[in-house]
Amino acid sequence: MKKFCTVRTQGISISDLPDSKELLKELSKVKYQERYFRTLRGTIFALITVAASAVLVASIWLPVLQIYGNSMTPNLEAGDMVVSVNSKRLEQGDVVAFYYNNKILVKRVIATSGQWVNIDKKGNVSVDGKKLKELYLQKYERAYGEANINLPYQVPDSHYFVMGDHRSVSIDSRNKAVGTVSEDQIVGKLTFRIWPLTRLEAIE
Repeated sequence: MKKFCTVRTQGISISDLPDSKELLKELSKVKYQERYFRTLRGTIFALITVAASAVLVASIWLPVLQIYGNSMTPNLEAGDMVVSVNSKRLEQGDVVAFYYNNKILVKRVIATSGQWVNIDKKGNVSVDGKKLKELYLQKYERAYGEANINLPYQVPDSHYFVMGDHRSVSIDSRNKAVGTVSEDQIVGKLTFRIWPLTRLEAIE
């Protein structure tokens, strides 16, 4: 005797079932959602990676600093934002940021290790007996300032003699309170002003 298998529809008719087009449409929708969320996750991950890399670069290799005070006017003014390069190879004329008493100061390198610095009462600076032209200074900025070191002065090994561009108000290596700057104190060399936009330019 033959046996037959029967299926009960439990009240669902064949006409209630979706046809192949509807199934394909629904399947396409599901696949689209999967692709969308996969792309979204990838985009978010990429943005987080880029942001983290930018913060790392900014904090280690290209710190962005804001200028306070007026010891470097008119070349750098309070509120200016500048980019610095993490460099230990500094030359005469470079503008540098360095740590001093839990603060960051910005000055200009006047002389390096072993060089002799002298300053006359009119504020003219000589290094190794040669008067500096200092084209970055305006005429009225030359001043003897708060100098209380014994001149002429020889820069110690691995140190820099620094001065602010606004010589009459700047407290710098001319004063024993600051002294010369060691290589370990250096934050970086200032290279570019990025704010305000009207003064966007390289720092010289």
